[in-house]
Amino acid sequence: MNSIAAPQPLLEIEELSVKIASRRGMVAAVRDVSFSVAPGEILGIVGESGSGKSVTALAVMGILPAAARVGHGSIRFAGRALNLTGRRRGDREGLAIIFQNPRAALDPIRPVGRQLVDALRAHSPLSARQAAVSAVELLGQVRIHEPARRFWSYPFELSGGMCQRAMIAIALACKPRLLIADEPTTGLDVTTQKAIVDLLVALAAERGMATVLITHDLALASERCSRLAVMQGGRVVEIAETVEILRQPREPYTRSLIAATPRADEDTTTRTGGAPAAVAPPLLAVESLCRDYRLRAAGGMAARAWGQISRPGNVREIDILRAVDNVTFDLSPGESVGLVGESGSGKSTLAALIVRLIDPTAGRIRFRGEDIGAIPARHAARAAFRREIQMVFQDPSASLNSRHTAFDAIAEPIRRLGPLARARPLAGVVHELAEMVGLAAALLSRLPHQLSGGEKARVGIARAIALRPSLLVLDEPTASLDVRVQAVILDLLAKLRDEFAMTYFFVSHDLAVVRRVCERVMVMRSGQIVESGMTEKVLTAPDHPYTKELVAAIPRAAHRELIQNASAR
Repeated sequence: MNSIAAPQPLLEIEELSVKIASRRGMVAAVRDVSFSVAPGEILGIVGESGSGKSVTALAVMGILPAAARVGHGSIRFAGRALNLTGRRRGDREGLAIIFQNPRAALDPIRPVGRQLVDALRAHSPLSARQAAVSAVELLGQVRIHEPARRFWSYPFELSGGMCQRAMIAIALACKPRLLIADEPTTGLDVTTQKAIVDLLVALAAERGMATVLITHDLALASERCSRLAVMQGGRVVEIAETVEILRQPREPYTRSLIAATPRADEDTTTRTGGAPAAVAPPLLAVESLCRDYRLRAAGGMAARAWGQISRPGNVREIDILRAVDNVTFDLSPGESVGLVGESGSGKSTLAALIVRLIDPTAGRIRFRGEDIGAIPARHAARAAFRREIQMVFQDPSASLNSRHTAFDAIAEPIRRLGPLARARPLAGVVHELAEMVGLAAALLSRLPHQLSGGEKARVGIARAIALRPSLLVLDEPTASLDVRVQAVILDLLAKLRDEFAMTYFFVSHDLAVVRRVCERVMVMRSGQIVESGMTEKVLTAPDHPYTKELVAAIPRAAHRELIQNASAR
């Protein structure tokens, strides 16, 4: 009987080691990593922030930072050896990557549609007009609303999730044989997350495209990936078929990841308190709040060059986009309220209005009875309420000063607004805050570019809680964190809330996290609150069709029972 030979791996990594120069010497980021990916296979790589997942991906793409040095090892793609010291012309043809931070990857001074056209024309013989039409189609495939209009949007005009979808479209434009997706669904709502992952899976099947899915979402990986590789401390500590890892994880670290994975059906009665007494006056009252944006209308030369995808009218004409539309709600002292909805629904805009980073077009924002919405945003930093309202931003990289160390970032609000530094040495306070959020003291001397995405997120959280605010607005605070650190942060937030009677306004696309943290939840779509109520009721028996769609799209891994059984062990 003739045996059938196993298919030749498309990607082979053998004994790869990478070190990165830091102020304290060379740090081993990747240590003797070996794995392979077959054509059409979807391999999931999971692990905590800083475990070496992204550095491995950058090594495959030949775009390691200047401070990185490859110690030894080899990478072969489609049977040919790749240069480990940098990119050579054409040697990465057939490879594409979706970066973890789309805002940093996109050109900030060019419309996203033009950037997509560049990618299309670099990999296919299309005219400018043909590439533009294809670009609009790709933007529509990744569920960007009004793709012809968004073609002309700059990255700063898009939400974080929409930037991520544009980045995915650019990667797919390269028609890769191997796609590396580094946290491709971070910041996306569950419906868009499902659509994006379904799209990636369908493309992999249609084109025989291999996919490496780097994610901290174990439920997502277990649902979509045939094999899982678990990384810790720069090493692959376990790699096997998905079912095998979930049924019988060999390593204690793998078991801890499984145990920390939040579930949408998790009982939250022991994690959150009941709703505060209705007789308490509201800490925050939002009344008929609206926010409009004035958008450029493309015309003139652009219309002649791009034809049907241009917006009509003269260049002087202005389109009005209502990002927040007549929103009204209250927050009581000590309450935790979640806000969920699709990317681009207005969640982050509403959060920025509450923190007074931008001015409302109409409506009122009352904090402790004072109409803080009447205070111009440019003067809000000096207002008396500033110490009591703080924010954790969605994009930790963009919110940190690139020239300030992690220590300085955490210390800045204390120096500017807080009396804490006078009572105790500032260094002691900063180190205590770092410890509270799980940030190693050795990382406090590092600049933002020397930190992983999860480490930067923890710096942002430590900075926000430094002044012990009464109201903490959290915009996707755990989106870039692995499940173990996410669990630590959520427990920390619950502890801080109880200890300091803090009120949380929690913006998230992760319904399982919202269910764990919040007593009440509001569902936002197209700038409006379409449903609100107690979390358990809304997420188990929703009334609005859109809420039902969100709940139905929650990643319910095919191996969820295996995850639960492994957690019990």
